[in-house]
Amino acid sequence: MATEKVIKGTIEKISGPLVVAKGMYGASMYDVVRVGNIGLVGEIIELKGDTASIQAYEETSGLMPGEPVVSTGEPLSKELGPGIIEQFYDGVQRPLNLIEDVAKSHFISRGIEVPSIDREKKWEFIPRVKVGDTVQPGDVLGIVQETVLVEHRIMVPYGVRGTVSEIKQGQFTVEETVAVVKAKTGDEVNVSMF
Repeated sequence: MATEKVIKGTIEKISGPLVVAKGMYGASMYDVVRVGNIGLVGEIIELKGDTASIQAYEETSGLMPGEPVVSTGEPLSKELGPGIIEQFYDGVQRPLNLIEDVAKSHFISRGIEVPSIDREKKWEFIPRVKVGDTVQPGDVLGIVQETVLVEHRIMVPYGVRGTVSEIKQGQFTVEETVAVVKAKTGDEVNVSMF
């Protein structure tokens, strides 16, 4: 089992949406961080030694020096896949209807974390390749029709080349494997819908 490197610092000062944290040695520029005890979403915008300047994407009132700052080790990114068209999102791709359900309020609660794409809904996956086909990054493995106008193309991920060893048709969640690609190295790569 791989262990994740956790970079945890503490808030040194706060000025509006800018949070300065110490003890962030090992963090990288543009890492997404969770700020304070309530876990506000932020992004490292400057690094000097072990000091990180962080742009907080939520209201910072109530944060105090000494509270934790934890780096995710990943840049700000978005999830793409079936279900994205049916949602309304805030600026960091949190679905507003789910926030309302979780928060039991019409207002966005600070620090709330919900998945961007529904992990439980099943989508009809229709293959466009067959077992034995040779594929490379960007090749379309199959499609999912989200709406009358929007067709999601499920593609071979970046860096994956090989032969399709398994392809499924039917109803699947976005996390379930819909295809398996066997690389020339012998490794098998499971492909889901996002």
